[in-house]
Amino acid sequence: MSRRYTGLTALDAVDLHIESGAAVALTGPSGSGKSTVLHLLGGMDRPDEGTVAADGEELTARRLDAHRRRVGFVFQRFHLLPALTVLDNVLAPVLPRRVDFDRRSRARELLDAVGLLDRADALPSELSGGQQQRVAISRALINRPGLLLADEPTGSLDSGTGREIIDLLLSLRERYGMTMLVATHDAEVAANCDRIVRLRDGRIVADDRIAPDTDVLGRLGGLRP
Repeated sequence: MSRRYTGLTALDAVDLHIESGAAVALTGPSGSGKSTVLHLLGGMDRPDEGTVAADGEELTARRLDAHRRRVGFVFQRFHLLPALTVLDNVLAPVLPRRVDFDRRSRARELLDAVGLLDRADALPSELSGGQQQRVAISRALINRPGLLLADEPTGSLDSGTGREIIDLLLSLRERYGMTMLVATHDAEVAANCDRIVRLRDGRIVADDRIAPDTDVLGRLGGLRP
């Protein structure tokens, strides 16, 4: 798949297959195409050339809405609504529409899963950065997504808190049976994934599968798009 913006090729003939249940790190310098890959896989953008497919079916315009409901997004910035409580921030994505589950019960379950059930009535301003990211993760999971996309999820956090967040994301991925893609500059974050795909200038330049206990720090140089 390829994606071009005015005067810029963000992705150039990228061919990427991601197995269901995998945890994949997208690495590379700023402007290499990491976020563009996430936006295309999440249905937030469309390729100029090529296709994106999920579960063996092409993501046509007709299927985009249904696909987006099966995708959770976590960003570097938490994007919490400051006037809403922690619980209401988690509920926000499902308040406008009909669902087949108890919203509040699921939101409380997710807050419990990230260790913040006791802060359900707090406002975002009363939380640390790491706690706010945990709320954002809970919000991303309210629809039980099959695919979790995380764009620099530890970028606004100190190293210790960042390690806690990536460990949490990986444990939730296993608990809820999700496929996870993480765009990151952090070699330690990438080393915790099953596979590292490195991008440069909109192209894949390396694709490494990580064996258990393999040390990849320092050597960092499903869906079918």
